[in-house]
Amino acid sequence: MAYGERNVLITGCSSGIGYRAAHGLQQRGYRVIASARQSADVQRLRDEGLCCLRLDLDEPASIRHAVGELAELTGEKLFALFNNAGFGQPGAVEDLRREVLRSQFETNVFGTLDLTNRLIPWMRRAGEGRIIQNSSVLGLVSLAYRGAYNASKYALEGLYDTLRLELAGSGVHAVLIEPGPIRSRFRANALAAWRRNIDREHSVHREQYLATERRLAKPGPAAPFTLGEEAVLAKVILALESRHPRPRYYVTFPTWLFGTLRRVLSSRALDRVLLHVSRREQR
Repeated sequence: MAYGERNVLITGCSSGIGYRAAHGLQQRGYRVIASARQSADVQRLRDEGLCCLRLDLDEPASIRHAVGELAELTGEKLFALFNNAGFGQPGAVEDLRREVLRSQFETNVFGTLDLTNRLIPWMRRAGEGRIIQNSSVLGLVSLAYRGAYNASKYALEGLYDTLRLELAGSGVHAVLIEPGPIRSRFRANALAAWRRNIDREHSVHREQYLATERRLAKPGPAAPFTLGEEAVLAKVILALESRHPRPRYYVTFPTWLFGTLRRVLSSRALDRVLLHVSRREQR
């Protein structure tokens, strides 16, 4: 089958990984349907030559409407879904209000799962498909002051590990992409979420938060071994085009390192490594 006959829906395409994936896969010959939350971004992507839908994962009605539009565009024929949309909410666990944690899960988990479950029947009928989830190294290990994001990615990892078992024999493959540090607007969006939802001045973690703000506001790469969005695109292509895609694709060196350490170290030993990394970030 020619790639042009394969429809691919990508969420979160206004910038970063989703933006690069949408243009990259379209250039490769796929029929890409991009999505973005803001109407202005939808129009901008259309002006750039992409087919684009408005989709806000926080709004069930928006998901229903987007799936209806997608059905009209594709005749309910979808080869792949790349779940890329999401954000990171920084903050210590003890400073996370219930509504803040719920907001993190609404986008990263609940909305993502709602969209995915609406599209799985199309792939089952076709007897083939790819459901690709942009996860994180923080779905494998945890770092301090990222509890909400850690939890959301751990939840996605559990859902996809289960989904992979439940899709066995269907021809539909559930795949996790594990990026690690990638150049994108992720830190800028995380800084905005932190300022909006965390009360720094009244927290026991006030001093650590000052370092968090410096790290998130720092121009350029904030972590060693940071790669560009094209590194994620390369793994997405493998997941799309491999006859038997892997359950997980690691992208950056930190993901390989921490994925390995999680398997070989005891919990206490791994905690010492992760605490060292977290403290270095707070300098």
